[in-house]
Amino acid sequence: MRAIALCSTAGSVLLSALVAAPAGGQPAGAAPARPLFTDSAETRGTAEAARRAAAAGIRFGACTKEEDVPGSLRCGTVTVPLDYAHPGGKQIKLTVSRVKASGKDPHNSKRRVPRKGSLVYNPGGPGASGMYFPLASLLPEWKRIGAAYDLVGYAPRGVGRSAPLSCQDPKRLLKGPSQSPASPSESYKKERIAEAKAYVRGCVRHGGSALRHYTSLNNARDLDVLRAALGERKLTFMGASYGTYFGALYATLFPSHVGRMVFDSAVNPEPDGIWYQNNLDQSVAFERRWTDFRAWVARHDKVYGLGRTSADVLRSYEKARAQLAAEPAGGKVGPAQLQGAFLQTGYYDDYWPSRAQALSAYLKGDPKPLIQQAGPHPEAAADSENGNAVYTAVECNDASWPTDWSVWDRDNTALARVAPFETWDNVWTNLPCAYWPGPRQRPLDVRTAPGELPPTLILAAERDAATPYDGALELHRRLSDSVLVTERDAGTHGIGGGANRCVNGHLDAYLLDGRLPEQGAVCAPHAEPKPLAPGDRKKKASRHPAVR
Repeated sequence: MRAIALCSTAGSVLLSALVAAPAGGQPAGAAPARPLFTDSAETRGTAEAARRAAAAGIRFGACTKEEDVPGSLRCGTVTVPLDYAHPGGKQIKLTVSRVKASGKDPHNSKRRVPRKGSLVYNPGGPGASGMYFPLASLLPEWKRIGAAYDLVGYAPRGVGRSAPLSCQDPKRLLKGPSQSPASPSESYKKERIAEAKAYVRGCVRHGGSALRHYTSLNNARDLDVLRAALGERKLTFMGASYGTYFGALYATLFPSHVGRMVFDSAVNPEPDGIWYQNNLDQSVAFERRWTDFRAWVARHDKVYGLGRTSADVLRSYEKARAQLAAEPAGGKVGPAQLQGAFLQTGYYDDYWPSRAQALSAYLKGDPKPLIQQAGPHPEAAADSENGNAVYTAVECNDASWPTDWSVWDRDNTALARVAPFETWDNVWTNLPCAYWPGPRQRPLDVRTAPGELPPTLILAAERDAATPYDGALELHRRLSDSVLVTERDAGTHGIGGGANRCVNGHLDAYLLDGRLPEQGAVCAPHAEPKPLAPGDRKKKASRHPAVR
């Protein structure tokens, strides 16, 4: 799926979502997978690396200028093997950030709160950094948790300064304006195939022999080494989006090392769905969420003037696409840039007012808001390229993908008839995996037996587009003693510590007291955003700093 480089108004890290492999077995035309995964050498290597990390610990100090974080954060590094089968071989350093537990009860300044240990967070990806997460301690929704826990973020392998991976010159991300046809021609498809192959060659050229070690399983192993380096006997972890997937791998590989674990907006861990089929499912879910956005805009037609029905709003959007195809806004924003900006409405409904306002202004003759929201941001190009590179490497290495273009073409041509909004852009994002050098892994079968894993908490919005709700149900089935909390009739991606007090109440109760709700707990949806009239300034989002 396509989900790299989302920008939100509060924070500064990527929160990407996922893609994935057809249900019912290996995809037609796929490269041969390795035999069913066994972890003996890597498990021994992880234990050795964890012992070394526990002895070394992490020396936290001032963060470097390159890390570009506020002074309240402290930074350090943890050393992990590039290849866990050879723990004495090449080592890489992962950057880590921390804000210590405040110990202050936010409701009673005289009361001291006992420290519970470290809470490690991953915001998703692959390719997202959690270095800014500890700043969540400044937000009201996180103050109780930040009082009891050291909040710990980190940049996974390949991300940021953690053995960074690159596949192309970041300046290429700024090229544009560009097209984004909903019904691509055969010549356009050939162009994108050529681009995908060239991108893979760039990844191989830059990554070399290390490229194959960027995997979800290694991300899970790195997490255990980080646990040991922090001096924690048991891991307390919260993962969002892709973070739920390698968090689930961790729970399967190291169940005895788990203390408390939160899965927020869960990826479907079904092995046969990693990653191609998940991608198809995601495109369907984005279409549903795109309809939700248009319906909201239609309800506020008096503000935006884009149409009184969802169909009317779609016609306004398609009118803008056609105009941008003929004459890009500011010479920068074409149909692809428009689609990229409006894709974010599928992730977070706090984007709805500003995107509707920009579309309305553009169609009334003022392109400035649209150029501002959809135009290129040179200052973010290097981070975005790095995130794309890690995303591609991890997902391509994780599983077998169809290697025959006709399979992609057949599946997505059919899907685009019912889900045109995101389908083809999802294809172009993930198509490098069709030409990725092998061998590929067979995805681990995420599963724990009753009593093997401490009780865990799963949070999910019923209309989440990036990680469809069925993924939360599947993860709940596979992790014994897990409890699922559902935000009904809502679609924000990543709901813990956000706008829903009911969800946050369950999160606090679990992390602070170990209390879980009854099975099947349901929270009413958070309030819809209020419309933003032309000339109004967008209000700051309440999302925590792990999300950008």
